[in-house]
Amino acid sequence: MPSIKIKNVSKYVCRKVNLEILDGELLVLLGPNGAGKSTLLNVIAGLIEYEGSVLFDGEQVDELSPRKRKIGYLFQNLNLFPHMDVASNIAYSLKVQKRPQSALEARVNELLQMMKIKHLSSRYPGQLSGGEKQRVALARALAMAPQVLLLDEPLSSLDMQASKYLRMELRQLQKKLGITTIYVTHDLKEAGEMADRIAVIESGRMEQVARPGEVFFSPVSKKVSDFIGAPNILDCTYCHGLGRGVVEVTCGGLPIIVPDDGNEVKKIALLPRDIYVSESKPPGPEVNRFKGIITGIDAADDMVRLKVKAGENRLIVEMPHHIYRDMDLVVGKEVFLILKLRSIKVYRNEEQV
Repeated sequence: MPSIKIKNVSKYVCRKVNLEILDGELLVLLGPNGAGKSTLLNVIAGLIEYEGSVLFDGEQVDELSPRKRKIGYLFQNLNLFPHMDVASNIAYSLKVQKRPQSALEARVNELLQMMKIKHLSSRYPGQLSGGEKQRVALARALAMAPQVLLLDEPLSSLDMQASKYLRMELRQLQKKLGITTIYVTHDLKEAGEMADRIAVIESGRMEQVARPGEVFFSPVSKKVSDFIGAPNILDCTYCHGLGRGVVEVTCGGLPIIVPDDGNEVKKIALLPRDIYVSESKPPGPEVNRFKGIITGIDAADDMVRLKVKAGENRLIVEMPHHIYRDMDLVVGKEVFLILKLRSIKVYRNEEQV
């Protein structure tokens, strides 16, 4: 599968963008709405005119049509044909290319099996769930055995459970096929779970291209830090395995329970919105619950931000204004903090998981 190089590409909001996608990797384009993510996908696919160059394995493809670039493209709105059943939707591009009927049927059957939707072959899009439609659209994008796969927020319309399940399947499928893939999202959690590398784009400019752990734990600019939520990053001085998939780390005097994979934990990070504040001691087990002192309050933005000292750590906590108004929070007040285990990100041996 080809590597892709974007050189000095300009179109719409994008201005002289440079980016390299490695052979067979899954690169996530991460950024807010209007940042230029979909524009870059359309440039790579050859669907729009642009300034600059796109190279596949070092060869310019700027004059090639979308079909000759061997691109599979899964659009955000899926674009399934409502008057065609599942099998016909998948077979559409093969029919356009006038593939022999036997080869066409074999390929469609292969994709139905691969995407686990053979039982849906005679149904129409209107009879499918959101996740089933996504599988059909992906099968159609793969029908011509593309060398490059472009995915434009493919799971944004699904609920959280369906999205997480399909992310895992899509990641496994991409690795199995070894296809060079660019995945667009504005969701940091989704990006962290999917990416070999993340390219953070803001206002048409590449701010940082790195592995997920580097982006989260070492943002190179304030724009990147602000976009991912300005996480609280704590150094760990002690690490003790507890069994059952968890480990206790000591961060600034606080014993914190985090997920364990057998490697030493170097740092942990927690987004300000993932730290909960209570005026009274919360019920339940004493896990990741600590006392802290409010040292500052900033209520000028869309969220109220508290500065809280807990142990030797100075943490930033965010809460909506309506919750803040219902609480009696002032500088100097003692509060209780709850750190949600599943929201803690872990950095181990220079690798984030």
